[in-house]
Amino acid sequence: MQKKKSIGKRIFSLVTIIIGIIVIYIVYRNYNYNDFEKNVSEVGITKFTRDNKIKCSKQSSYKVENTDYNDAMFSEEISVLPNTPYKVTCKVKVENVQNLNDTKSGGAHISINGSTERSKTISGTSDWQELTFYFNSKNRTKVNVGFRLGGYQEKSKGKAWFSDIKMETGSVSGNTKWKMACFIFPNIDVNVNINGKSEHVKLQMNNNDIANVKANLQRFSSSISQISKNKMTVECETYTILDPITTLSYDEENSYYVSENDVGDYIDSYIKENEYDHIYVAFRMADKQKGNDALLNDWVGLGGMDYFGIGFSNIRMPDDEENYVYNFNYAYNTFPEEVFIHEFLHTLERNAKEYGYEIPNLHDYKQYGYKEEGTEGLKKWYADYMNCNISYNGTKIGLPSQIYSYKPVNKSNFIYSTQVNAFKEPENIIEIIRSLCGRIGKLFTYFSKNENTV
Repeated sequence: MQKKKSIGKRIFSLVTIIIGIIVIYIVYRNYNYNDFEKNVSEVGITKFTRDNKIKCSKQSSYKVENTDYNDAMFSEEISVLPNTPYKVTCKVKVENVQNLNDTKSGGAHISINGSTERSKTISGTSDWQELTFYFNSKNRTKVNVGFRLGGYQEKSKGKAWFSDIKMETGSVSGNTKWKMACFIFPNIDVNVNINGKSEHVKLQMNNNDIANVKANLQRFSSSISQISKNKMTVECETYTILDPITTLSYDEENSYYVSENDVGDYIDSYIKENEYDHIYVAFRMADKQKGNDALLNDWVGLGGMDYFGIGFSNIRMPDDEENYVYNFNYAYNTFPEEVFIHEFLHTLERNAKEYGYEIPNLHDYKQYGYKEEGTEGLKKWYADYMNCNISYNGTKIGLPSQIYSYKPVNKSNFIYSTQVNAFKEPENIIEIIRSLCGRIGKLFTYFSKNENTV
């Protein structure tokens, strides 16, 4: 009789353990967020869940629901190797996603929290599709990767599901040949706000403008090799897009300009088919001959921007036919490609600083004793800047030679890639138990440290 009781207890214990394991598995599957943190701009209007019903694979998806316009994300801090290309992919499904300012910078996407680095965005309603985000770690050893509904300067509402998250490392090519594209937009047809009033602006480039852009790109390719002393070379391709630019971006410093939001739909297909390292967009912003200077700005070119990790620059056509900025002339201008070089150098300047190098600002040439020279403008400054040959306190400063091989990350960096364990989901009960034990250990360590500091 005693033996039967003992067997019964063992069976009861075994059943209890099995039930406990099943409960742990169900709870873990539905409420586990791995190492993700939840971040919101505005509290009380976002709900984060693990969705076991709407999912792309056997794992529950990560759901972000903004009931009102908000910027929200699941994010995780990942250890990275400096100066290494990384690729993050995931599957995304969206439902009724709308952006507060109706820009393409908002929606569901992958990003690095606290920066403007991001993938393409998805808005509206669509079934599962894959998103890819390329980035270089530069001088960082940790990055906080976010799966986001909103944007760095945008807020969104609606629902987004993220699933099948993966991360890979690639290899740096070391190639110093830069492939560039210039998209020429002869037509602008926009409504803008001028002094509180809506104004319709319609402008055109003429054939001479287009010819000058193409000629100066050829000169630019030759000059950049000469000025850099062959530290880098350039291959340029041009595209003339007749569809008008119908929106312009605006900020207090630069007034109206063209961003990726304004031309992305026109140029994206070209960029997908090629691997460009820098992008120019050429257009007209005012025309004094027609009495239209509503969009007149004091800049000829605008650089330092990026198009999903690729350097992005504006090239603005002059406002009148008497302007020789893009015309080669022995008496007035023998360096008409200067604006292309200047704006590209803003990208190299930005890259160098993001890689942790201390370099002079491109616009500070006067502080180092340089000035515009007759028909050649700042050519001497650019040459010394690119060759780290600016004299300062007994040393030579400028761009480091390594920067010419630090090109944007693209798919060719991942021909041979290595999977990273970041974002890996536990796949069975043993991995779940190990994960739980690891989390309990982290909590114990956390509270121990806090107790010691009190």
